[in-house]
Amino acid sequence: MIALLGLCMVTVFLFLVMTKRVSPMVSLIVVPAAFALIGGFAPELGDMIIDGIGSVAPTAAMLLFAILYFGIMIDAGLFDPITRAVVRLTRNDPLRLIVGTVALVAVVSLDGDGTTTFMITVSALLPLYRKLGISPVLMTGLACLTNAILNVVPWGGPSARAASALGLDPQELFVPMIPPLVAGLATVFVLAWMLGLRERARVRSGELVLAGGGGGTTGSGTGGSAGDSADFDVLAPDRESLRPKLIWFNAALTAALLVALIVGVLPIAVLFMIGTGIALLVNYPHLDMQRARIAAHADSVVSVVSMVFAAAVFTGVLSGTGMIEQMAHYLLSAMPDGLYPFFSVIVAVLSVPFTFFMSNDAFYFGIMPILAEAGAQHGIAPIEIARASLLGQPIHMLSPLVPAMYVLIGLAKVDLGDHHRFAIKWALLVCAVVIATGLGIGVISIH
Repeated sequence: MIALLGLCMVTVFLFLVMTKRVSPMVSLIVVPAAFALIGGFAPELGDMIIDGIGSVAPTAAMLLFAILYFGIMIDAGLFDPITRAVVRLTRNDPLRLIVGTVALVAVVSLDGDGTTTFMITVSALLPLYRKLGISPVLMTGLACLTNAILNVVPWGGPSARAASALGLDPQELFVPMIPPLVAGLATVFVLAWMLGLRERARVRSGELVLAGGGGGTTGSGTGGSAGDSADFDVLAPDRESLRPKLIWFNAALTAALLVALIVGVLPIAVLFMIGTGIALLVNYPHLDMQRARIAAHADSVVSVVSMVFAAAVFTGVLSGTGMIEQMAHYLLSAMPDGLYPFFSVIVAVLSVPFTFFMSNDAFYFGIMPILAEAGAQHGIAPIEIARASLLGQPIHMLSPLVPAMYVLIGLAKVDLGDHHRFAIKWALLVCAVVIATGLGIGVISIH
């Protein structure tokens, strides 16, 4: 009965999230609380939730200060020279432009926010794509692939959810995954190079047919100009928050922070707390300036951190009631024993369609804990299952459930069908490279 109750709880949660009947945060709180009451666990409900909150508190703190830190760096102009350098280095060359697109997205994606990354990318590069007559489908597809890989950083959505759902240390979860992610990013750069060579040859031959599966999503080389732009400029050179004299300090601070994160000098939440404090104090020494920068990113902080604490209700009830153990037991009994040595690989492969057809909230809070418990009962550490579940992320940014993707294709005026026809096949290739690399270096293993 406990397993059935847990299955019903997960099903209701998935239904509400995937059909958008309620917000993920509300569903994460209300659904488990209701099912705990139905199952007769009302006296223990408070302790379950408090235990869950205690397990995710470090992750919530890390996300809060990581979002603030990278938001401050963008406000202060740390990434402006990189963006403008990419624009200058294109020199009206399609190859340079397409490879530069991947480079720009990779750098800006370090803030963990896909929407901000896509706004910067489109505002900086769309005029050049129009000027050269290159389909923006190439830009949107490569931007999604690149951002999906970099979004696995500890302060990005997938890793934060995986760590919260299983009570793991985000730093310990992430660092061994760096080689597979580097392999995936290298694959995207190679893809960009190949597409760039093709586009260079096409443009020089005077061919007007757009590449990338476009089908008329954008005008030809004569249809746009360098003056065309989106209706905004997140890199406005006259914005009040700019601190051009401090760019080298900010770059050194960011580099030191990332090195300390990888080395593990301090817990990641503590590193970002210290980094945010230093960044605010040096860039915006006056109290009103600091308040303005914090307020500018308050929406992002509240939405992400509240989601993590709401997840504590869901995971607390799953664990505290014994639902997850019972569901894992039935999963174990239904699965042939011969497949369990390959269970981590199976989870990695399943994460590809799961993270495409359902939201990260639904997968990491609803499905992954069950898979992790099933693996644990067969001697596979939960952290290995968590890493396996992250290896399918290169395709997630193409999911129709990701709002940032609609921001990207809307600003670039690209049709969703054209975007998917171009990008999905390459996303599957990148997923295969990431999974194969993870298996080869032992991030996931055959037991």
